[in-house]
Amino acid sequence: MSDFWPLLTSLGDELGAHVLLSAAAIGLGIAMALPLAVWAGRSQSVSRAALGFASLVQTIPALALLALFFPILLSLRAVFGEGLPTLGFLPALLALALYALLPILRNAVTAQANLDPGVIEAADGVGMSAWQKLRLVEAPLAAPFVMAGIRTAAVWTIGAATLSTTIGQQSLGDPIFAGLQTQNWALVLAGCLASAGLALSADLLLGLIERGFAQRRRALWLGGMGAVLVGIAAALAAQFAPALRGDARDTVVIGAKSFSEQYVLARLIGQRLEDAGYAVEYRDGLGSAVVHSAVTTGAIDIAIDYTGTLWTNQMGREDNPGREAMYEAIVAWKRDTSEARVLGRLGFENAYAFAMREDRAQELGVRDLADLARVAPRLTVGGDPEFFERPEWAAVRGAYGLDFARQRNFSPTFMYNALRSGGADVISAYTSDGRIAADRLVVLDDPREALPSYDALILLSPEAQADPRLVAALEPLLGAIDVAAMREANFAVDREADKRSPAEAARELARAIGR
Repeated sequence: MSDFWPLLTSLGDELGAHVLLSAAAIGLGIAMALPLAVWAGRSQSVSRAALGFASLVQTIPALALLALFFPILLSLRAVFGEGLPTLGFLPALLALALYALLPILRNAVTAQANLDPGVIEAADGVGMSAWQKLRLVEAPLAAPFVMAGIRTAAVWTIGAATLSTTIGQQSLGDPIFAGLQTQNWALVLAGCLASAGLALSADLLLGLIERGFAQRRRALWLGGMGAVLVGIAAALAAQFAPALRGDARDTVVIGAKSFSEQYVLARLIGQRLEDAGYAVEYRDGLGSAVVHSAVTTGAIDIAIDYTGTLWTNQMGREDNPGREAMYEAIVAWKRDTSEARVLGRLGFENAYAFAMREDRAQELGVRDLADLARVAPRLTVGGDPEFFERPEWAAVRGAYGLDFARQRNFSPTFMYNALRSGGADVISAYTSDGRIAADRLVVLDDPREALPSYDALILLSPEAQADPRLVAALEPLLGAIDVAAMREANFAVDREADKRSPAEAARELARAIGR
């Protein structure tokens, strides 16, 4: 934990992006909730419908709500054109604004319902119009209750915004997700403390505004609002400082899935592009389907993907024609179906493979998947969050008749910990993972070739593939990385002692391959 404070103080960009996203989402939530509350206060049916909808939104897990806006916006792209963003700020803003809606709406509706009838009658008696009554009587009386709802919404939204990393929006979730995947607990702690500190600060400032409204102290609520606006202005300045300084370099966005190898390869590519004069942004922690759609539509410029993933997930193929035939078919498919391009293969394969502890495999007499099928009803199998929904799992289960006593989902990092601790007997490991050798694991043979090949390859968006300077910077990586070098780089990030950051591991990998 000796590097904790430097990590915490280096999160300025993530903090600024988190502030802007949360503030925009809360602002949009207020803009939706307050007019709806006024309408609901005058109609019981509208009140029931509005509160019912807001309550329904709250039952959806925040991560699922964020993820749902990606396919929704992807569908709307056909209507509104290619300029509609499908990743990053817009889907995160819409999802979090809906998440902030309930506490603001509920408090505003409750405040209106509990206004003193005598005050309302007095307002009517002096001849106030509906607008005057709302502005001069109802709003001032309801303001403290509405602010209490906004405080609750702010804390919820700031916490949920950490999950926006999964749809490509920079936030304080970036260090949390990266730290979890690489077991860098100082990074996780730094992200958590920064997020908690931001939520507490927002609650304190909004509490000042609430107290100012309740006590009719103009200076108090104006001071709180001023402090909030200063914080948002500082975040804006930090986020747009490069543009204000006139940094005219081209910016390339590199996407990465949520495991160490992807982080390392993204940094390897990013470092080469920075040397070539590009500015680089990273979108880490993306799912397989999100990565492919994002690079195809140009939401990100570059991604590392795998032939087996594209073959089964995107092309819907269940056969296994062999390594070379599969690669050629994928290249032709990308050429025929989109303007995105397969630049080429990096030289190594990261395939799914079932692995067991060496002592456990010997104890059970398991050498291949056919042997595993014999003892599977007594065992627990672990996989990454998407493995058991993938066609590969169905193919292996069908080919060998695998029927385990229990299935458990783990993040890629914690799968190996589960195997070591006995939380799983066998896992869906990755063949380029350095922990296979370090943990003395046995990779089970697949004699029926149920699992397809998984050559790592570079995908370029339509815009990126049309940039000859970018292509020239990346071509030296093609065919340059063998599986031994990749395993060593992965293990440098994953090991518990003398751990490297993905950027450091990428530099070491570049030296190892002479690039």
